[in-house]
Amino acid sequence: MTRYVGIDLHKHLIVGHVVDPTGKKVDAFRFERVDPVTLEYIGRTRLKPEDQVVLEATTNCWAVVRALEPFAARVTVSNPMATKAIAKAKVKTDKIDAAVLAHLLRLGYLPEVWQPDQTTQVLREWTARRSRIIGQRTAVINRLRSTLAQRLLHCPHDMTSQAARDWIAGQTVDDDTRWLLESDLRLMDSLQAELDAMDKLLAKRGYVDPRVKLLMTLPGVSRQTAQALLAAIGDVSRFPDADSLASYLGLVPSTRQSASHCYHGHITKQGRCHTRCMLIQSAHAVRNHPGPLGYFFRRLSKRKPYNVAAVAVAHKLVLLAWHVLTKGEPYRYAVPQATEKKLRKLRIQATGERRRSGLAPGTKRPVNVPKGSQKIKSLPEVYASEQVPPARPAPAGELRHLRAVKLNDFAAGLQQPQIVARGRKQEEGDIE
Repeated sequence: MTRYVGIDLHKHLIVGHVVDPTGKKVDAFRFERVDPVTLEYIGRTRLKPEDQVVLEATTNCWAVVRALEPFAARVTVSNPMATKAIAKAKVKTDKIDAAVLAHLLRLGYLPEVWQPDQTTQVLREWTARRSRIIGQRTAVINRLRSTLAQRLLHCPHDMTSQAARDWIAGQTVDDDTRWLLESDLRLMDSLQAELDAMDKLLAKRGYVDPRVKLLMTLPGVSRQTAQALLAAIGDVSRFPDADSLASYLGLVPSTRQSASHCYHGHITKQGRCHTRCMLIQSAHAVRNHPGPLGYFFRRLSKRKPYNVAAVAVAHKLVLLAWHVLTKGEPYRYAVPQATEKKLRKLRIQATGERRRSGLAPGTKRPVNVPKGSQKIKSLPEVYASEQVPPARPAPAGELRHLRAVKLNDFAAGLQQPQIVARGRKQEEGDIE
């Protein structure tokens, strides 16, 4: 007989409620500790192999899921916000919460969340931790600037640069102020050291993941953004289409509809806010891109506020990410020079492998490459050199759109090497 076990989980408390298929209570338990020994005891003494278990998503829920899975037929994690909307009561206790979860599971009304695999869980933890370290570094920088502002001092340099440190060292301040400034600088150094160590390890993991390289071919998407997006997506096959992924990340307009009235408001902001913020930051780097995405950004920003255009581009980046991951092919309209720089940076950071550029010793300069200029690889050459699958030819409808917006020459130029002035700036920025 299948039983349904609802668990109300806290950091130091676990409360269970067990019902049979008719909804009759058959067991209940409460333990004041949540550790591997207690969970194993619950599994062996309170659960049966045919039981179905449910608990809400919390900080430690995935560790509890892994501990209870060997003892039950299925362990489900529910969405706490959706569960609250379905079953809201004036009387709320741990016993009632556990009973509500058990009955929702029994009746098939439980709003489940997708359970990520171990690799995705680890990636989520690392990317979230990196985001928090960056937030702590930003807080230190803001406090440093505040300390200077209270003394009517304003540093004209980036606080993470050596120029800023030299500027601070050259200021005449009292001993207390000097100690406060040096304290924040020491904290910033320690946070930067942790950030560098994390980036090196994440780069090694990203280099062996072909999905990271595919996402990095999108304009403005760096290795950090690609891994944050993969941490949120997990298995892309669970999204039937690109719009579902955009909705999952909260980059679609909210809708309020009643009778003949329909209102579309701000984006829903559902899903992982860290990933959504990084995508919007990546969208800002697209504004000067010479391809279709940059054209869309500039055209939209002429009739909409700048931030609205940036969010719309972030939405398009998500749609493109779904197609890139589903089809297993890179973006067709990436700028070769900027894309090669991103992929080369990933390779060097992950493996330390540096490849010689320019002409081999003793080789004469080709006649078609004048002095003071350099040869830029074509996009297919860049993808081949960095072990990225080739992009398939654009379909007829896409080619018609390129001609309509007068970008067919740009698309054709990507397939051929270019001769440009040495030292020319790239067309696309990288966002961390």
